[in-house]
Amino acid sequence: MDLFAAIDTRSSAAKLSEPVPDAAQLQRLLQAAGRAPDHGHLAPWRFIILQGESRERLAQSVAEARLLRAPDTPPEALEAERQKVRRAPMIIVVACATQPDHPKIPEIEQILAAGAATQNLLLAAHALGFGAVWKTGPAAYDSHVKQALGLAPGDHIIAFVHVGTPQVMNPVREPQLAGKVRRL
Repeated sequence: MDLFAAIDTRSSAAKLSEPVPDAAQLQRLLQAAGRAPDHGHLAPWRFIILQGESRERLAQSVAEARLLRAPDTPPEALEAERQKVRRAPMIIVVACATQPDHPKIPEIEQILAAGAATQNLLLAAHALGFGAVWKTGPAAYDSHVKQALGLAPGDHIIAFVHVGTPQVMNPVREPQLAGKVRRL
């Protein structure tokens, strides 16, 4: 698939199922992500691949984090949190381990580099025929979830990328440019 075709036709999958990328395809996705622009060549991104039991552990930690934030959360709401994680057969957590005191590269640029890696990952998944969805939510900013994933407290979760074979796709949206572009 050519680059502009991938950009113009990519959308988020509304429903995903098996199969997921095999080992070679997953390696290709990660290689594409790792080619993101990266001022200073810091490679601040980290990728955590979750399937099966590791995905279930994430589902449990997300529910626990919700309970820690809101102790009165009813059991059905906790189960709904677990189900959000179970919607995809594979989740690639994109995290960013920044160097906040780097003398030349501001932390925001390091975070943006991990965001660019996430976009490359989404486009590569689409080019290989897989569906992918960029998710965040409160769990992405929760210290309990970070700890469960083996991340340091200062690390950032950029995305929970849900990956699989698309069963239902959201419509491709039009570019949002009106009022956003001007020439000086």
